[in-house]
Amino acid sequence: MMKVLIGAVALVSITMFSGCASVVNDKAQKVNVVASNGQQIKGNVSGVTFTSPGVVLVDRANTDKIVTVDNPECQKSTPLKKKITPWFWGNILIGGVLGSTTDHSTEKMWEYDESVVIPCK
Repeated sequence: MMKVLIGAVALVSITMFSGCASVVNDKAQKVNVVASNGQQIKGNVSGVTFTSPGVVLVDRANTDKIVTVDNPECQKSTPLKKKITPWFWGNILIGGVLGSTTDHSTEKMWEYDESVVIPCK
């Protein structure tokens, strides 16, 4: 009986911790956008518009994003590079192949910097 209980607890634990980044991370991530000169600017990231200073919701994906602005005093495009979230690495250790595959297929293993500064004159 005790072996069955231990096995059940282990199975539930593995299931709960598989896909850690998928459980912890939302599909979209908030990114704070500000201009280096403190001005208010308008722009977009992958078609999602924003007014800065402010926050834009960016979908997590296996691709770098470009922040574009329409202010003539500011750099037209600024890269927003993707990186692997630390939750993914922890999940490989805990959840193994199943968890990391889940994180990869949902694209929740990716994250962007929490803030980006648009260079302006």
